Amino acid sequence: MPPFTFNTAPSLIFGSGSIARIGEIAAQRLGPRIALVTDAGLVKAGLLGKALQSLEEAGVAVDVFDGVVADPPEAVVRAAVEKARAFEARAVIGFGGGSSIDVAKLVALLATGDEHLSDIYGVGVAKGPRLPLLAVPTTAGTGSEVTPISIVTTGAHEKKGVVSPLIIPDIALLDPDLTLNLPSAVTAATGIDAMVHAIEAYTSTSANNNPVSKVLAKEALRLLGRNIERAVHHGQDGEARAAMLLGSMLAGQAFANSPVAAVHALAYPVGGHFGVPHGLSNALVLPHVLSFNAGACAGAYEELAPLAFPDLEERGSADVFVEAVAGLCARVGLPPRLRDVGIPQGALPMLAEDAMKQTRLLVNNPRPLSLGDARAIYEAAW
Repeated sequence: MPPFTFNTAPSLIFGSGSIARIGEIAAQRLGPRIALVTDAGLVKAGLLGKALQSLEEAGVAVDVFDGVVADPPEAVVRAAVEKARAFEARAVIGFGGGSSIDVAKLVALLATGDEHLSDIYGVGVAKGPRLPLLAVPTTAGTGSEVTPISIVTTGAHEKKGVVSPLIIPDIALLDPDLTLNLPSAVTAATGIDAMVHAIEAYTSTSANNNPVSKVLAKEALRLLGRNIERAVHHGQDGEARAAMLLGSMLAGQAFANSPVAAVHALAYPVGGHFGVPHGLSNALVLPHVLSFNAGACAGAYEELAPLAFPDLEERGSADVFVEAVAGLCARVGLPPRLRDVGIPQGALPMLAEDAMKQTRLLVNNPRPLSLGDARAIYEAAW
């Protein structure tokens, strides 16, 4: 068996209502002054109420930064870092979707020490130290609460990643109740995003694709595939919400150690240039990338098919799996084509060129992908 490394958050806390414990946990394990990173929408929706009450009752001083936006640009990261420094924070909480948690990771790293954001892009570049870090996801999608990755929008459209085990949160607190009021469109897009993580982790050609990640990816796909429609169409179903949140986290653990590939590489330019949310960007190219890869990983797709789709037990071929994924995206209400989200056909060559810059991801794809291949996939998705 080849050697491998597996890293994840040291402490996982899961359960309905567990957000009420955040004050006790923070007081014991994070310290008395905490920078909390979130977005204005969650503040307006009152989703922070129980967390802030718990922290106050535990005697923890909290400074809230609510300026996170989707696909956060560098300016947002720097503003959050400066606010945490001014507050003299001794720990950080990321509260929200993947963007809030990604920014919180960088705040924890950059609010102490002398590193600068522009110097830490890439794999294994960050040196630390960092502040203690707790992550509270409010969507079931990115798995950012257990990953060593933070994605930042640089310049006008390009995305770059900070990838380092240093930024894996110390504690991931997962409360399914926080996801009960997610809109159906967000539930659908983030749920498909998590399924992409599981599929790409399982089929990744990374040298660190390992037995632990494979087991986690399979269980993640089972939970996600069998519960996403219920979560989308019956949003108050607590069991479905819990299954989605757990599945998202397991998929995060899997791809954190067995990295994702071409679906993400082709999705990033769609989001960067046209503001399409990340999960939806993934969904738009997903069936077409799966189809492109099918010949290279047919056996893997046949294994995964009955996990996500129990009715495929007797007919789980690779092609049927691809068709089933496309059908699922339609059933949860996601638009099927790039043109449906306002992307002109004339932009496809530009998107293909930008996708080829995602070498960190493309190297993990089961089938080598050329510029012409990327263009053809976008054409099929258009």
